Amino acid sequence: MADPARAQRLAKRISTIVASAIGTEIKDPRLNFVTITDTTVTADLHDATVYYTVMGESVSSEPDYERAAEGLARATGVLRSLVGSGTGVRFTPTLTFKPDTVPDAAREMEELVARARAQDELLARQREGATPAGEADPYRSSSSEPDDESAS
Repeated sequence: MADPARAQRLAKRISTIVASAIGTEIKDPRLNFVTITDTTVTADLHDATVYYTVMGESVSSEPDYERAAEGLARATGVLRSLVGSGTGVRFTPTLTFKPDTVPDAAREMEELVARARAQDELLARQREGATPAGEADPYRSSSSEPDDESAS
């Protein structure tokens, strides 16, 4: 087992090497809109999982994750050899590419927060002219004093 700090440094270095290679050395058009977001390395430093996102070609187009996955699968060997030469570790980790779900989860959370705010605004508008159905504080009773017998 390697030192967790070493595994983290290796993961960061792998992320940098892969992102740089995708941007400059690999000329696959399927990878034009791929962004490397994170990398994790197992404790034994033998396997690395590289997380990526895909941006749409334009504002209105949807990202093509299938084509990006095909391009990354085709470039895995070249990327692994670049990682091996760039890191200097004895055993070059195998690379596994997975789409990053964090942006989708963040977008979903933003939608949920927006819906909650809309519900809060609706309740605030309904409450503006409302009056209590009974007394303002139904639990306050001015006629009864606390029992001294119950205190003993």
